[in-house]
Parts: sequence; structure tokens; C-alpha cells
Amino acid sequence: MINYKKYEKGIDMEKIHPDPEKMKILRSLPLDIKQSLTKEEVDAFLYEEIWPDSLQEKLKDFLVD
Repeated sequence: MINYKKYEKGIDMEKIHPDPEKMKILRSLPLDIKQSLTKEEVDAFLYEEIWPDSLQEKLKDFLVD
């Protein structure tokens, strides 16, 4: 059985609408940090559970254990 929420027309539907809390956090980052993020890092921040090392390094001062 196909999960249509995830694979409608080959598009991952969860990636169309990012988590509003993650968007809020992303928007609140300092401008220099936001400008340093690549498209792949932004996508990882918004949609992935595991972030690349480069993103973790850029956000290390903002992460809470």
C-alpha cells in the first residue's frame, strides 16, 4: 500500500509544509548565521531529524542539550 501523504505524484508531502516551530526558529537566527547556511543545510534544518556536521557546527552556539 502506498502512503499518499508521503508520495503523492512523487513529491514528499511533508517537505511542502515545514514545521512552523522550525520556521520560527530559523527566522529568529542572526542574519549572519542565516546567510551562511546553504540550501541543503536549511532543508536539513527544516525537514530532517539528523543534521549534517556543517549545520551542527554553524548552530552550535544556539543548540540546547
